Amino acid sequence: MTQATLFSLQDKVAVVTGGTGVLGSAMARGLAAAGARVGILGRRAEKAADVARAIEEAGGEAMVLRADVLDRAQLEAAREAVVSAWGGVDVLINAAGGNVAAATVVGDLTFFKVGQEALEQVLELNLMGSILPSQVFGEVMAERASGSIINISSMAAQKSLTRVVGYSAAKAAIDNFTKWLAVELAQKYGPSLRVNAIAPGFFIGEQNRALLLNEDDSLTERGRLIVDHTPMGRFGEPEELVGTAVWLSSDAARFVTGVVVPVDGGFSAFSGI
Repeated sequence: MTQATLFSLQDKVAVVTGGTGVLGSAMARGLAAAGARVGILGRRAEKAADVARAIEEAGGEAMVLRADVLDRAQLEAAREAVVSAWGGVDVLINAAGGNVAAATVVGDLTFFKVGQEALEQVLELNLMGSILPSQVFGEVMAERASGSIINISSMAAQKSLTRVVGYSAAKAAIDNFTKWLAVELAQKYGPSLRVNAIAPGFFIGEQNRALLLNEDDSLTERGRLIVDHTPMGRFGEPEELVGTAVWLSSDAARFVTGVVVPVDGGFSAFSGI
């Protein structure tokens, strides 16, 4: 098997939840460029259509899957659409997630006043929003004893980042879930069914732009702290997640399961000294 073949996703079928977001859409386009047919799953059908159109204009094949990751019936309908059109599912990237302001300890809001509803909302979206798609699409993989599930973790999972209490707890749970599911699927359904995670460092997205950048694109105080603690001295570019996503999806990673791969410019390696 040549190196090009090892990393090829030709004839593979991938589903990317949160495929309408900045990071999810970049990975979706990257998988398509590697040869995969890609389902763009999200609540915003128009945004999903834009991503699918970009993939098709570049010569790839894509499908819009309008679904909420917390709605099993919608996920099952999306699964049926993919299986009916393309015959199965080989790759699932759980890129849906995010934070809510009410679960963030900042300003006058102390930890003791953070509301239960806000915390549950963040935990539901980030944790259950990965578990449910893994159940629904992973079942197809289990039936074929082959596939790759890639969860999206965070720097907040392993390091204590101020403010983001709910998001940190949810992403720490993602790391544990990734390892648990990797063992479960390999032992019960065979060594060709793998589960890993990518832990992005700091990328500019829709939710965090105002926290990290001022209106003139200069760094906020928090943005400066992050860049100062990132040895590469900058934020990541969404396309810089593609190489790791393609690797973990492909046969090049066929003996890799249960790991969390940082793509963070060295942030997780730096002590700050």
